[in-house]
Amino acid sequence: MAKPVVALVGRPNVGKSTLFNRLTGERLAIVDDVPGTTRDRLLSEADWTGHYFYVMDTGGIDPAKNRNQAPLSIGSQDFINQIRDQAELAMQESDLILFLVDGQVGVTPADHEIANILRRKQREVDGRLVPPILLVVNKAESAKIRQVTAEFYELGMGDPYAVSALHGTGTGDLLDAVIDNLPNLGEDEDEDDSVKIAIVGKPNAGKSSLLNKIVGEERAIVSEIPGTTRDAVDTKIDYEGLPVTLIDTAGIRRRGKVIPGVEKYSVVRSMKAIERADVAILVIDASTSITAQDTHIAGYIKEAWKSAIVVVNKWDLIEKDTFTINSFTAKIREELNFVDYVPLVFISAKTGQRVDQVLPLALQVQEERLVRLSTSQINRILQKAQDMHAAPSKTGRSLRIYYGTQVRSDPPTFMMYVNDPQLAHFSYLRFLENQIRKEYPFIGTPIRLVLKQRRN
Repeated sequence: MAKPVVALVGRPNVGKSTLFNRLTGERLAIVDDVPGTTRDRLLSEADWTGHYFYVMDTGGIDPAKNRNQAPLSIGSQDFINQIRDQAELAMQESDLILFLVDGQVGVTPADHEIANILRRKQREVDGRLVPPILLVVNKAESAKIRQVTAEFYELGMGDPYAVSALHGTGTGDLLDAVIDNLPNLGEDEDEDDSVKIAIVGKPNAGKSSLLNKIVGEERAIVSEIPGTTRDAVDTKIDYEGLPVTLIDTAGIRRRGKVIPGVEKYSVVRSMKAIERADVAILVIDASTSITAQDTHIAGYIKEAWKSAIVVVNKWDLIEKDTFTINSFTAKIREELNFVDYVPLVFISAKTGQRVDQVLPLALQVQEERLVRLSTSQINRILQKAQDMHAAPSKTGRSLRIYYGTQVRSDPPTFMMYVNDPQLAHFSYLRFLENQIRKEYPFIGTPIRLVLKQRRN
């Protein structure tokens, strides 16, 4: 099941990025006293009492058109439009909203403006307002500030939660309320036995064109304008008797190049699509070669432990000689060396060249994801690996592997019982993974190695 998304909304400099860091336990958001520091979308996982969800940090609503202009008046149409855009998009993409205000400053006209828009955009579903909104009074470090939070009732957003994102005060009660208000948390989605394949990549790489060519009909909008596809669109097809769900996603731009507005939030949809897919098709634009953003997306796929194939599109635009495909392959392999198990296919969605290979290859990768090796196979591999290359020593001790077994598939996960997991160096684990792949390649699929100390 896809994890729910909690969005942080509020005017600039109320502490959204600080609360983001507090809830996720990571210093991912840039924190600065200058309003408007956060301009990029940030999405990171958080958990509380065993419940997992995403926290989405958004840039503050900047009351100035640009850095060279004076702040817009609260009543100006431009400022109201900025508030409306952020509020509407956050409510479209999130399952719960934390509306942050500044306890040290008190209620401001901008807070009233945001509150009014949030209320108007809520809708009633089965007798409850969706998405639910929690009012968070931040910067309540002192008892005096916590006592005056009652003034925020005038916003009409229910009971305020007084917190200090900087010091962590009150965040436990807030997280309890978050868990209580997240819809369907922990419930399974309707059972869907289809193989789910997400088509991802940077904008204008040809994802929608590839989808249309695969299904043989115009099921997605195709445009030369980057970022045309805003939603993650599901297309269900039957392939040789096998139900398949193709998920076409909005392009993921390089951070810093994400345009505020609809495109910013389309990134969240793409990330959620990767999470709920079995296999991701990473589409690369051959005319621009591989870019840093392509490697970032591949990293997202790997972090989600998803299987993948790499499709190099627009191959018809490349002038070729005998060595062209080899040089392209070498370049991509060099940039994507951390997913060197992923197969490549060079296509043209426009002409249809080799498009017929994409879906069969993705389904083959899905089958590889479900393969299980016997315990005897695994232990033979591990013993041979240790005979070939003993683990390096650390503080005079070396890692010793007693035995291993595959504890699950989807993705293939191997449990290895050792003398001390702390002695394992990442390079040696990579060596062990390569030895496993020599026995069985697990094409396009990540392998997870888990070390457990064997008790005497």
